[in-house]
Amino acid sequence: MSTVPLLSDDAADPRVRAVFDDIRASRGTDYVNRFWRALATDPALLETTWAEVKRVMGQSSALDGLTKELIYIAVSVANGCGYCVHSHTASARARGMSDAQYADLLAVVALAARTNHLATALQVPVDPAFDATRA
Repeated sequence: MSTVPLLSDDAADPRVRAVFDDIRASRGTDYVNRFWRALATDPALLETTWAEVKRVMGQSSALDGLTKELIYIAVSVANGCGYCVHSHTASARARGMSDAQYADLLAVVALAARTNHLATALQVPVDPAFDATRA
């Protein structure tokens, strides 16, 4: 259950309606999901979050859209965000993610979680060859 009301279009003020309209136009759908409806209780937060999502996830960059979605899923798993795991898995599937790719992604996420925990527990110092702070 949400900790805030999920605003309907009828309850939305003009700033919120403008963002909802942009979400619909940008995504080519009439659907505005519950995440955006929850954020709509704070119009400024809704506006800034949507602008950042459009900039990072919606614009062409060095990473293709499916790769961005796969990264988003992995981070969402690591952060324990079930909502984001589900929504970005759906988005990745819409961008062509196969069942085999999803299985590989989950294998990498599980392996990274395990080895991250081991390296943290063992407090292994970073090898000079891997130190990203060295030029």
